Amino acid sequence: MTKIKQFRDPQLVTDGSIVGFYPREFYVLDNFASFQVDWCGRRWPTSEHAYQAAHFFDTAPELAEQIFQARSAHEAYKIAKANADKAPHDWDEIKVDIMEEIVRAKCEQNPYVKQKLLETLDEEIVEDSPKDAFWGWGENRDGRNELGKIWMRLRDELNSETHEMNTNQGGNQ
Repeated sequence: MTKIKQFRDPQLVTDGSIVGFYPREFYVLDNFASFQVDWCGRRWPTSEHAYQAAHFFDTAPELAEQIFQARSAHEAYKIAKANADKAPHDWDEIKVDIMEEIVRAKCEQNPYVKQKLLETLDEEIVEDSPKDAFWGWGENRDGRNELGKIWMRLRDELNSETHEMNTNQGGNQ
């Protein structure tokens, strides 16, 4: 029997005969979640596809198209990582704004995503990646958590809009 290398919760202790998987309740906020997003004139299979393709719109449009055609978010990610040298030189300066645009579109276009975001109330939202200390909190849980910060900003905006709408309705009665 072949051993499968798995990235899973270290608290899940097995003899290696179990393939563990279980999406958490707020997985909808993950870029790999299967929610289409209309962005930059196209309907992307996932927000991960859109984000990874954005690396190459100007520098390698054929790669952007290959990412658009990718069968999964993971495949889109792998194509982008394998071609990271073809991303624009200023990618690190613009990537957070691009991610926020895509995530905002995902939230606006998918009522279930918006509902789940609002269900987080005022709790801290963390991209629980042990591998990514920029978008998530990383292996030591001390990363930047930029994706979590984007979701919290969007939630704050939605809550402000709801509060403003309720205040205006109350004043008109």
